[in-house]
Amino acid sequence: MKPPAKPPPKRPSKSTQLAHAARAASESPRTVNLPTDRASTVLFDSLAHMDAEQQRFNRDEQVPTYGIFNMPQAVALENAVAELEGGYRAMSFPSGMAAVSGAILSCVSSGDHLLMTDACYDPARHFCDRVLSRFGVETTYYDPTIGADIASLMRSNTRAVYLESPSSITFEVQDIPAIAQVAHAAGASVILDNAWATGFYLDAFAHGVDVVVQPATKYYAGHADALIGLVVARESYWPRVKQTNYHMGQRAGTDETFLTLRGMRTMSVRMQQQSASALRIAEWLQSRPEVEVVNHPALPSHPQHALWMRDFKGASGVFSFSLRSVTQTQLAAFIDHLQCFGLGYSWGGFESLVMASYPTRTVKPWQGGQLVRLSIGLEDVEDLIADLEAGFVRLNGR
Repeated sequence: MKPPAKPPPKRPSKSTQLAHAARAASESPRTVNLPTDRASTVLFDSLAHMDAEQQRFNRDEQVPTYGIFNMPQAVALENAVAELEGGYRAMSFPSGMAAVSGAILSCVSSGDHLLMTDACYDPARHFCDRVLSRFGVETTYYDPTIGADIASLMRSNTRAVYLESPSSITFEVQDIPAIAQVAHAAGASVILDNAWATGFYLDAFAHGVDVVVQPATKYYAGHADALIGLVVARESYWPRVKQTNYHMGQRAGTDETFLTLRGMRTMSVRMQQQSASALRIAEWLQSRPEVEVVNHPALPSHPQHALWMRDFKGASGVFSFSLRSVTQTQLAAFIDHLQCFGLGYSWGGFESLVMASYPTRTVKPWQGGQLVRLSIGLEDVEDLIADLEAGFVRLNGR
């Protein structure tokens, strides 16, 4: 009688994947963190060795042939991010915006049409309007809540649909599967900016996405000291992403790669604490008379809360809220003297940030009140609430 077959090994949770990302080096010494590769030149033993390694490189093996191609630390980061996001392979870029442009250029050519969410990151809008347009790519902006009705905007030359869910200012949650189904039926690619949730809270590829943009400056690096982006692709899209990246020479630097790998080790605990603190603050803000609406997808009051519940495994630490009628003087009184919140762009680091936001819209004008965006860090949540409460006292002139 045959012994019972052993069950397949249990896939580690995403928290474990992050903690052990690129942990084991194959050579001695087996350090916890991979050494930093500060090198531009790779040496070979002979012409035959050089030719053999180049042939392996041409077959898409992860072989280092030059300083920006497949150095061990870069490969470790790209593989770890691809695994967490659920894609086939990943490529690093020198910034989140470089990843945005690299992903789009991997999917469109001159004469093509791109559908871009109207709630996109402003620099992505500028890239479409000021760069893509010069090369014969037309962009149409669409209401982020359009869902399957995006079919009405598809053209014969629509080659890609770009999503950002939730958007990073107004936090609309998009119906990714519905949009992906329409796009694929028309032969178009689906690109998603997954900065807010990351692969930790959203399996984008399982919902029909072809290419994920990951501004790893934010939660992956997590310490506000590195600029880096990654593009993750499903297998059928990998050759496009790889070719675009290689020919543009758009790779992240060595130190940024090291810092991002380091940040990934604590990403799960950071995101979980930031998520819990952000939701606590969002609920508190809902009770404030100065606040018109809180834009946080995990709140039952959010218009797309059901979509968030269906598709996401959690929420990150970034959200916004609208103030009721407020002057610029009152807004400055509220923001300028906050003690726990730094005033600055970006988000996802360990320190809390605040920013007054002014949404750009071309499909229909923004109708809400004055937006304030918060990125919640690792401070004690009661200290953050007390700081915001003092801000409201100043706003009210008391």
